[in-house]
Amino acid sequence: MDLILWRHAHAEAHPNAESGLQGDDLDLKRRLTDKGERQAKRMAAWLDRHLPSNTLILVSPARRAQDTAKALERPFKTVAALAPGAMPEALLACAHWPHAKTPVMLVGHQPTLGMVVGDVLTQGPTEHAIRKGAVWWLRHQSSDAAGELGQAVIHTVQTPQTV
Repeated sequence: MDLILWRHAHAEAHPNAESGLQGDDLDLKRRLTDKGERQAKRMAAWLDRHLPSNTLILVSPARRAQDTAKALERPFKTVAALAPGAMPEALLACAHWPHAKTPVMLVGHQPTLGMVVGDVLTQGPTEHAIRKGAVWWLRHQSSDAAGELGQAVIHTVQTPQTV
């Protein structure tokens, strides 16, 4: 199974960033900046060349993640479980890791995506930094017919600057 993690591109600062206050509704409405739009388009062009046509694309309800996914111009499903602050286990459950029959791409947020990478690669509570707009493509390689044994490997890591 392939699990593709795409962190949303560069977004506006939270309106309450200076005060330290966080409001869920305000956070969900943050848009991509012009830089973020460019990042999303660059990564979407790369993904369009490499993603299998049957990839299931699941996206956080946050506007910045929605706008990032829209740059790919493929159908996607909005999943509340991918919202900011989600637990990595929830993302892996949505993706049916490692048993999904088709590739799954999750468009979401840090630090959750970085924790998913840690859970998948080390099966422990480690966290990896994922840059804004970047893609981590993970692959589960089964070692038996039932897919119960095996290992996860990094297929590729791409950033908007490297594609």
